[in-house]
Amino acid sequence: MDELLEALKRVNPNIDYAGQTGLYTNKIIDSIDMTSILAELEDTFDIEISMEYIIPENFDSVEAMWAMVQELMD
Repeated sequence: MDELLEALKRVNPNIDYAGQTGLYTNKIIDSIDMTSILAELEDTFDIEISMEYIIPENFDSVEAMWAMVQELMD
């Protein structure tokens, strides 16, 4: 999870990813952040995030992103 938080901080260090929920639905991350997050996660974890995973639920919290990353790494 620490590696995920580091990757997210590289995208936008002004967001408190660990302390926030509703990152996507509450518009804490915008479309530009989202694009950068997708690229950063794919590069950091050597995964491919297909369209079926690009849903608000997978990006609303660090825990949700971590669960998605773990699933894609299996």
